[in-house]
Amino acid sequence: MASAHLVQLDIAWEDKAANHRAVREMLLRGGPGAGGEAPSPPPRIEPGDLIVLPEMFDTGFSLHIERTNDGDGMTESFVAALAGELRCFVVAGATAVGTDGRGRNRCLVAGPRGEIVARYDKVHPFTYGREGERFSGGREVVTWEWEWTSEDARVEEAAERMTVCPTICYDLRFPELFRAGLDRGAEMFTVIASWPAPRAAHWRALLIARAIENQAIVLGVNRCGSDPHLRYAGGSMAVDAQGHVLAEADGRARVLSVPVDASRMRSWRAEFPAWRDRREWLR
Repeated sequence: MASAHLVQLDIAWEDKAANHRAVREMLLRGGPGAGGEAPSPPPRIEPGDLIVLPEMFDTGFSLHIERTNDGDGMTESFVAALAGELRCFVVAGATAVGTDGRGRNRCLVAGPRGEIVARYDKVHPFTYGREGERFSGGREVVTWEWEWTSEDARVEEAAERMTVCPTICYDLRFPELFRAGLDRGAEMFTVIASWPAPRAAHWRALLIARAIENQAIVLGVNRCGSDPHLRYAGGSMAVDAQGHVLAEADGRARVLSVPVDASRMRSWRAEFPAWRDRREWLR
């Protein structure tokens, strides 16, 4: 069984180098203690595990695409190198610029050979937060295959896999996007976010709802801390296919690690196949 490591980061504003250092520190050396607590140890990362970083993890939710876009490849190179070094998969947010000169709020997925295996552009720009003024929405629902090797007494080095659908922040409010991912075989959804503290209750409720209605595992990774405009409450969490919260972070920077049981999710789908009762005419 593989594990997912949710990196709840207090992002330094528009400072890629500082954020890259912070990610490596949290993953390789652990985090500082808070309130007199002992420092937290680094997570135990095995080959094939999944690491998930927040939306725009190395700049914060900035609309200054001229300063934050990954035109020089710094963000993509860091994510790919990290995945290769740890021999795992890494999901991370970035900013790109399209051929129209407008921004794309992007999710990168890197594999254990140090290669980019998928790119997803956020379909729903957050117009309430003025994202739509500088960013255009993506037009494609993306899935990718998370593969790892498990130790099975019956099959030596048995290969396992899950189909994963990446989403970004405000996408969480649109269940039709998740249904489209389900139609493409998704068994897990990742939601990387910069979700503001005043709507933290929505974040929690919607993550659980998306898991229940799609009978899928949902990993929500939010940032914490604050930027020049907003405060963020963290609350990163892993939810199983029945809506049970497997692990949940508080508001501090930390890495939340949780084992991912694909067989349990598939067993629930087989036992309670609600998806068979969907009405095609409602699409």
